[in-house]
Amino acid sequence: MLDIKIWMAAYIEAVRAAFGDRVRYIGLQGSRGRGEAGPDSDIDVVCILDTCALRDLETYRAAVADLPDRDKLCGFVSGAAELAAWDPADLFQFRYDTADWYGHLSDLLPPEQEGDARRALHAGACGLYHLCCHNFLHGRSVETLAEAFKAAVFLLQAKVYVEQGVYCRRRADLARHLTGADLEILQTAQSLKAGECREDLTALTDRLLTWCRGVICPQTPL
Repeated sequence: MLDIKIWMAAYIEAVRAAFGDRVRYIGLQGSRGRGEAGPDSDIDVVCILDTCALRDLETYRAAVADLPDRDKLCGFVSGAAELAAWDPADLFQFRYDTADWYGHLSDLLPPEQEGDARRALHAGACGLYHLCCHNFLHGRSVETLAEAFKAAVFLLQAKVYVEQGVYCRRRADLARHLTGADLEILQTAQSLKAGECREDLTALTDRLLTWCRGVICPQTPL
């Protein structure tokens, strides 16, 4: 089992050796950041440099090439100015799902504004609604739907934040704040991830499409 503390120490050393003081921030997202990772989980690392051009991405690739479990490394690399000017709705999830490892993310982001979470929820639901329709008509892929349900879990975090003022990073904590259709979405996502869901494409699409519609048009009868 990968020891994330040892791995991150090696990562920080490698990246700082390549970029020196140009490294403004390093953080960890996803299941590794939440302490919910399995042995095959990705390592979602955030690396923010002072500036970021294509040559910096090439330097980064070389710097991390020999790290253990390199195949699991993914995440976000950016320049500090780009991150500071990012769409606030996209930054909502980024802000709350990133654990600091080198530097402080709050020093790089603009202050959170009222409405950021609501915009993130609405935009995300619109995207998933479109994906559901496209996949049902053309792709016909349960695997694509499983990824959509995974994305819906992040929207549930935003929904709970909007409605209850609480951000739940861990899935177990999130479940305690959900009821009805919201809880069913989370349970379905978990079942699909575990390979235990036996529902067909039609049933799964209907569930997620209906949920997305309720988020997008909360005043319209389903």
